[in-house]
Amino acid sequence: MKLVVRVIEARNIPAMDPNGYSDPFVRLKLGRQRFKTKVVKKSLTPSWCEEFSFKVEDLKEELVISVLDEDKYCKDDFVGLVKIPVSRVLDADSKSLGTAWYTLQPKNNKSKITDCGEILLTIRFLQNNPFTDEQDLDLAPSRNSTDTAYESPSRSFSTFSSPNRLEEVAPIKEEKSQIQNFVSRVAQLFNKNVEYNPTTSEITQMPEMLETAKTEIIEDSSAEPSSSPSFSDAMKSLELRYQEIDMPSNLSGGVIIDQLYALASPEMNSLLFSPDSDLLRSLADIQRNTDLQLRPWKFEDDGSLKRVISYTKAASKLIKALKATEEQTYLKADSKGFAVLSSASTPDAPYGSSFRVEVLYCITPGPELPSGEQSSRVVISWRMNFLQSTMMRGMIENGARQGVRESVEQHAALLAQNVRLVDPMDIASDKEQVLASLQVEPQSDWKLGIQYFANFTTISTIFMGFYLLLHLCLTTSNTVQGLEFVGLDLPDSVGEVIACAILVLQGQRVLALISRFMHARVKRGSDHGVKAQGDGWLLTVALLEGSNLATVESTGFSDVYVVFSCNGRTKTSSIKFQKSDPLWNEIFEFDAMEEPPSTLDVDVYDFDGPFDEAMSLGHAEINFVKSNISELADVWVPLQGKLAQTCQSKLHLRIFLNDTRGTNAVKEYLTKMEKEVGKKIKLRSPQTNSAFQKLFKLPSEEFLINDFTCQLKRKMPLQGRLFLSSRIIGFHADLFGRKTTFFLLWEDIETIQVVPPTLSSMGSPIIVITLRPGRGLDAQHGAKIQDSEGRLKFHFQSFVSFSVANRTIMALWKARALSPEQKVQIVEEENKASNLLVEEEPADKSLDASEEESDTRSLQSEESGSFLGFVDVDTPMSVVYSSVLSVPTAYVMELFSGSELDDRVMERAGCLNYSHTPWENDKLDVFMRQIYYKFNKGITRYRGEVTSTQQKTRLSDRQGWLIEEIMTLHGVPLGDYFNLNLRYQLEDLPTRSIGCNVQVYIGVAWLKSTKYKNRITKNILTTLQGRLTVMFSTVEKEFISGM
Repeated sequence: MKLVVRVIEARNIPAMDPNGYSDPFVRLKLGRQRFKTKVVKKSLTPSWCEEFSFKVEDLKEELVISVLDEDKYCKDDFVGLVKIPVSRVLDADSKSLGTAWYTLQPKNNKSKITDCGEILLTIRFLQNNPFTDEQDLDLAPSRNSTDTAYESPSRSFSTFSSPNRLEEVAPIKEEKSQIQNFVSRVAQLFNKNVEYNPTTSEITQMPEMLETAKTEIIEDSSAEPSSSPSFSDAMKSLELRYQEIDMPSNLSGGVIIDQLYALASPEMNSLLFSPDSDLLRSLADIQRNTDLQLRPWKFEDDGSLKRVISYTKAASKLIKALKATEEQTYLKADSKGFAVLSSASTPDAPYGSSFRVEVLYCITPGPELPSGEQSSRVVISWRMNFLQSTMMRGMIENGARQGVRESVEQHAALLAQNVRLVDPMDIASDKEQVLASLQVEPQSDWKLGIQYFANFTTISTIFMGFYLLLHLCLTTSNTVQGLEFVGLDLPDSVGEVIACAILVLQGQRVLALISRFMHARVKRGSDHGVKAQGDGWLLTVALLEGSNLATVESTGFSDVYVVFSCNGRTKTSSIKFQKSDPLWNEIFEFDAMEEPPSTLDVDVYDFDGPFDEAMSLGHAEINFVKSNISELADVWVPLQGKLAQTCQSKLHLRIFLNDTRGTNAVKEYLTKMEKEVGKKIKLRSPQTNSAFQKLFKLPSEEFLINDFTCQLKRKMPLQGRLFLSSRIIGFHADLFGRKTTFFLLWEDIETIQVVPPTLSSMGSPIIVITLRPGRGLDAQHGAKIQDSEGRLKFHFQSFVSFSVANRTIMALWKARALSPEQKVQIVEEENKASNLLVEEEPADKSLDASEEESDTRSLQSEESGSFLGFVDVDTPMSVVYSSVLSVPTAYVMELFSGSELDDRVMERAGCLNYSHTPWENDKLDVFMRQIYYKFNKGITRYRGEVTSTQQKTRLSDRQGWLIEEIMTLHGVPLGDYFNLNLRYQLEDLPTRSIGCNVQVYIGVAWLKSTKYKNRITKNILTTLQGRLTVMFSTVEKEFISGM
């Protein structure tokens, strides 16, 4: 008797590795028999789909199934286990536990991890007749007591154990005694525990016996198709079985084909896998494969549907012709899609017995085409399943990858000849045609009123009203008694009091219903059909219908409406009365946005009247960063929430997102960000953007703005790169093959703080990013801590250029995540702080005149809001250059105006490739510009680069200008350790008609600590003094020569 265990997949596996993932595999044990599955790298929802067979000797034994995490350099981590008594399987119906989820238990009560996840298993007994049972028990050698997994012999000899032929084989056991004798002798030859020495005559007779046995098997297999179900009937049976099973995830080897076809998914499934399809035969002709044999689809004992395909692969330049066998198994087949796993083996190939090539075909319904046709999406992925360890694993995998890709691409090309391909962009371009086909359901107010008020409350109230009027007509006036007087008739009994109370309550409820109805009709569909305004990213949402929406009323229906929110703007649908499956067909257009949106929030409410808070029936979030916009052209969105998940509520939407500004939108956005960052931002090449999108699995409209080398601080610092785009901030690291990749949405970030350098941060400032509660859970493995309110905090440090990284991150976050009100509030707080500095008076009245003058100048620069908070006011400033020039102040200012004098002076001072932006009015009487140039070899042998931001304002009490500059050095040793703060003060001399007093101050703002501070400061002062002397002397010479 054999126990067959199929290990399918697992879910909710805890993360055991520092990268936030696990490398899980399954170890199975029954008595002394041990098997294990392959290792699935970096997954918390691994899929194995492997089957094992145990020989049962004692029904009191337990089947122990353990899930472990593979570690290369230390002991494997234990995840969880399941123990199943063999007697439990034997006592079950049909001696099978079926396919079910089993909860993994911790190893003991002291384990820190209590939630170990679940594993999907199929456990059954394989019942054979005496003939096949004897063959299997003798012929199948038990596996070693090791953890090496290989193909089960029961699967290799499945031809002998077919359940459809058991009754045919048993009656003719005696007639096949010769074959049985042969098989038993072959089993003895392969069984090391039995000593048997065949005679020469017996060995001579073996080929003849083998040929006889082979003939019997082929003749007997000819009857198999008659017992196999038809393909359509098999699909109907699988649809009932696989309704609650999700579509399997793509295999770890990667996706080879992801294409839309103009054919419904059931027809596509028949075209690919039906026995009547000629597609495989045509593919065999193209690939020059011979001896193709397609066996019929057959149901196994565990209920799975399988078939076997065998053929001879054509010879190549490196490998001779080989026999190959494919086993195809349906993993899912229902209205949501089809999934077929194909496992191919080539035992005659070098090391062919140590691996299998697995290919997963996933067929899902695609969006409806503008012509009304149905479409299907075909995704083909692959992986290598190594059954035994081998040193040639890398070479085998590389060779198989190329061969599988060529074979699948030929398959796709052949499929494209039979079915029309669909371009996702064509679906989006036909937006107007798709939306024009939607017709709002016409319904009059009278019809809605009858439908809304046709309930027990209204009918009973009307009946009681007529009953009361009839009573008044039949009764006469009574005499005044008790406390009554003329005009006031009070109830005379308790029954009358109760009747009056019921009438008042009923009347109140009817009036409330009328109020709700009138208010809802006024509110109906005001956003439907309103055209969007402006140029930019246009978001159009078509609300078609709802399915199985939850209800909180006793009638079993709700008065539902939907609210869409995106970038702070909302659109509200009309209210559908007393519906559980409402039909809207309404279109909502959001005004153009400068930047592509990240998310669309969908909330469904039950209308309870104008003065009551709406009851939420469910919500959903559509993430444009994680979704392909072509897939959103026709999508059913499942709703989240307790009520929605209980009822399996969902909405049918059609979402379109396009940019109306053309190809210059990216350049315009980068130009805008350059002003915020104060640094030139280069447009990345299409190849770089493509690699960035592939790394984080982003849509094609996402583009890279900048990237920085840094460390992610968790328990141990992890060196990697930080990538910034308009919608995300992502991190990627690859340490010894262990990759850590995640990204965050700018809208999910609540605060960004800069922590001063500490000893633990190796003298580097730390950028701490805090998310909003409950956001960014997909990137939880990259967070350092999570506070009590559910906020994830990420720490980044050791930037090569901290100043540029910090300014870029802050600028993108403020531009993306902050609302206009928040931005105004930040500006007001900065102005308020500067005003407080202006109003402060010095406490010490004994300050000399020079100190008072210095304080006044400092306050003037702070009042002007220098550099929007970029300048460190705590940086000490010292005079590095002071001189009186025989030049007017207006002429000296040409040095900062971008004129020809500016270019000549900077070239004379040793600046190469000098470029600048025009002055722009940032605030009242405050102007800003950016500068870029390189040093020549005369200034520094490293020839570094300089990016700086200048701000100029007029001096309020003197005739002159104040120019402040923040300078950042690149390509210079320790250049990322500091920034230079310069202040040029130019004043007219009242004692001269032509003259200008020039004073230049410098301060070094240290970002990191270093023992070379004094040496660097001395070199900077020496170099800058000489450079300033050359600059202003050149200005004097140019003025004198031009007079």
